[in-house]
Amino acid sequence: MPKPNILYIHSHDTGRCLQPYGHAIPTPNLQRLAERGVLFRRAYCAAPTCSPSRAALLTGQAAHSAGMLGLATRHFRLRDFSEHIIHTLKRVGYTSALAGFQHLSGRRYHGGAADIGYDQVLTEDLPRAHIAAADYIRSKPEDPFWLTVGFFETHRRFPTEHDVNPDYALPPAPFPDTPNMRQDMANYIAMAQILDDKIGHVLSALDETGQRENTLVIYTTDHGLAFPEMKCNLTDHGIGVALIMDGPAPFKGRRVIDGMVSHIDIFPTLCDLLAIDRPDWLQGHSMLPLLNGERESIRDEIFAEVNYHVAYEPKRAVRTERYKYIRRYDGRRSPVLPNIDDSITKSEWLEAGYAEREIEPERLYDTWLDPVERVNLIDSVEHADALADLRARLERWMRDTDDPLLRGHVPAPPEAELNDPDGVSPRPPMTAP
Repeated sequence: MPKPNILYIHSHDTGRCLQPYGHAIPTPNLQRLAERGVLFRRAYCAAPTCSPSRAALLTGQAAHSAGMLGLATRHFRLRDFSEHIIHTLKRVGYTSALAGFQHLSGRRYHGGAADIGYDQVLTEDLPRAHIAAADYIRSKPEDPFWLTVGFFETHRRFPTEHDVNPDYALPPAPFPDTPNMRQDMANYIAMAQILDDKIGHVLSALDETGQRENTLVIYTTDHGLAFPEMKCNLTDHGIGVALIMDGPAPFKGRRVIDGMVSHIDIFPTLCDLLAIDRPDWLQGHSMLPLLNGERESIRDEIFAEVNYHVAYEPKRAVRTERYKYIRRYDGRRSPVLPNIDDSITKSEWLEAGYAEREIEPERLYDTWLDPVERVNLIDSVEHADALADLRARLERWMRDTDDPLLRGHVPAPPEAELNDPDGVSPRPPMTAP
C-alpha cells in the first residue's frame, strides 16, 4: 500500500469554537471533514501560545524541551530544526512543502521557512496560502507529500464589515452576553467562515485530482480564541483545541473520540502509522489504539505550559480526566495584560475592573462540576488528596522533561522583543535587557 500524503492544516486562535464542536458558527467544510473522519472532542495543545504550540506538535515534545519558549516573531527559535517532523518523514521518502504560516522561524510572518528545511516553500503570502496549496495538490507530486497549510485566520484583525448579525451571536464562556461582546463574537464568526471557505478550496483540490482517499488530512489550531482568559491561559478555554483527522483507515468512519489527547501525540501516531522508528526525543503517545478501537484512553494526564508570549508569564498545568491544577511562578496576582490581544472584549473587561482582578498563584478545578474553571478548590480539605496528586504529577513531569523553570527565572534570548508585564497592550514591544 503506498504511503499516504499528509495534509496538515492549522489555523490561528480557533480553539474549538467551530460547527463540528456544536457551536453556532457555520463551517460546513470542517463539518464535512469531521463527518467523513474522526473528531477528537478532548484534544489539547501543549502550550497556548502561537509558536510554542506549533513547536510542540511538530517535534512531538513539550515546548520547553523543543527550546521554543516564546514567539518566533519576537526572536525566539526552535532549538533544533532537525527535530521537525518533516525530516523524519523525508528519511522514508516524503517531500515537504509549505503554504502560508509557519511561525517557528523568522521575526515576521513572512520568511524563515528555509531554516526549517522544507523542500518547497510555495508561498508565505498568507492571503494566498489556500491558492498555492491547491495548485500544489493539482500538480500531483510523484513522491508522497507532507503539505503544511498555515492560515492567519482566525487571529485578531477580525473583519468588521460582514453579514453576521451580532443580535444572534452568543459570546463564548466566560463572557457576559452584552452588545459589544456579541459584536466581537460576530466578527470572529465572520472570520471563521472565511477560514472554512479557504479550507474547502484546498480540500476540493484533493477531490478534483482523485487524491482524497490516499491523503491523511489533519486539521487543528494552536490554542484558544484571542479573547481574555482564553489564548495564553491554561484553563480548557486556552488549551482546548479542535482536532479532526480524515484519511485512509483507521481515520474513517464518522467517529467521535472522547479520550484525552495532546498535540504531542500526533508525531508518534504518524510514526506508528508509517512503521517508522520513533525518534528518541518524542514524549507523546500514539493515538492508534484509540483509532483502532483497542482502547478508550491513552492518557491519564496532559500537561501544558506558558513561558513567554509578548511578556513573561511562567505557568504550568496538569489535567486529568476530572481535575486541573494550574501554578504560576512569577509571584504575580494580577493579569499580564499585554498577553491579551487588544479587542472589544478586552476593553469592556478593563472598564469593568479586570486589571484589578486577583489571580491565585495555585488553582485546582473540578472540571466535571465546574467545567468553566471558576471555583478554586486549592484550600478545600475534601480535595487535599487530588491536590497532592496533581502537584506530584506536575513536579515529576517537569523533572522528567528538564523544565528550565525548575532552575528559576527562564531567560529570553538577548535579542528577544518583549513587553513590560505591567503594561496594557501587546504593542509596542521594547527590547529585553
